[in-house]
Amino acid sequence: MAIDKSIPKATAKRLSLYYRIFKRFYADQVEKASSKQIADAMGIDSATVRRDFSYFGELGRRGFGYDVTKLMNFFADLLNDHSTTNVLLVGCGNIGRALLHYRFHDRNKMQISMGFDVDDHPMVGTKTADGIPIYGISTINDHVKKADIETAILTVPSTHAQEVADQLIEAGIRGILSFSPVHLQVPKGIIVQYVDLTSELQTLLYFMNQSQD
Repeated sequence: MAIDKSIPKATAKRLSLYYRIFKRFYADQVEKASSKQIADAMGIDSATVRRDFSYFGELGRRGFGYDVTKLMNFFADLLNDHSTTNVLLVGCGNIGRALLHYRFHDRNKMQISMGFDVDDHPMVGTKTADGIPIYGISTINDHVKKADIETAILTVPSTHAQEVADQLIEAGIRGILSFSPVHLQVPKGIIVQYVDLTSELQTLLYFMNQSQD
């Protein structure tokens, strides 16, 4: 199947949502789904669904809908959800602790396998209730290389985000999900995704205010 390499970022961000929808359809024993059914389940229009799917070649036939099992497996392959992906977390503050206790593996085959913070943090040398070990940041290089981890979640104060990102990249991390509200300077080939809770909340409030006008 031919896949267009120049997939828009907006489409890429919807891939996991499509996967989730097809898993739900499969659980509900739905065999075929139309673009309208998919769109309604996601809260978007059917033209967007068809345009997104067009980047991946022929996923369905006009008038016949989309084979749910086929598409579920397609997105599982695309998102590498057939094997477990281990992720590390740096920053055991409020957000970090919440993520350490979140059961990612209940929904997808990804899990936080280790956490890090400053060497004198009270959690260093302990394990979470789920058995995730917490290490000092000074040991991150050795642990990352031994565990062969390429993905990290960053939940440190903005004043330390760049410094920690540099350490992660030096250790071999290729992808960072950052909760710190600063833009990270990274080399080419390193992928960074940002989660800015304040910005998302402000956007929500903006749309709420607009809906009242």
